[in-house]
Amino acid sequence: MASLTVTIKPKTNRGKKFLVEMDADKFERLASNLGFFSSEFVESLDKAEKDFKTGKVKKIKSFRELRNK
Repeated sequence: MASLTVTIKPKTNRGKKFLVEMDADKFERLASNLGFFSSEFVESLDKAEKDFKTGKVKKIKSFRELRNK
């Protein structure tokens, strides 16, 4: 497997955001190895988008919100 060089830089001084840089061709190869281009993965994204549009999914800010139900 080819190596993937990743550069991570802080985006702000608060430390909550950062910038990730990598070679696009190597990232595409990594995504392929992880199965992001497989038909099952693409179908799961389509289903997730449909669920989101119909309101079956709600945004949370923390996993604690799930625990309180």
